[in-house]
Amino acid sequence: MKKIISISLLFLMLCQTQWAFAHAVITDYSLKITPIHANNPAKVELSFNSQIELGLSQIFLVSKGDKHQLLQAVTGSKQGQIIVHIPALETGDYALRFKVFAADGHLTEDVIHFSVSK
Repeated sequence: MKKIISISLLFLMLCQTQWAFAHAVITDYSLKITPIHANNPAKVELSFNSQIELGLSQIFLVSKGDKHQLLQAVTGSKQGQIIVHIPALETGDYALRFKVFAADGHLTEDVIHFSVSK
């Protein structure tokens, strides 16, 4: 009986440890290899290490003067992938600011800076 209880407690501890590290972490994004060109709409792929609850998440385009514009995003074909629709932009410096919820409910916030050129 004691052995069963010990094994059960060990199992529960291992499960809880996995839940503690379940935050959605960005693992890759397409801006690293595919720049955005001026005056052309674009799509940016964001990849996370876990599934994202897109309906509870927000992604903003941040432009000069700290102006925030909520962007449209859709779920990609891979688990944890989000496709963000970027409107046509002038040349300059911008950022994507996102607040995403992992499927387990953990919130992750981050910013990705990028430049738009001709």
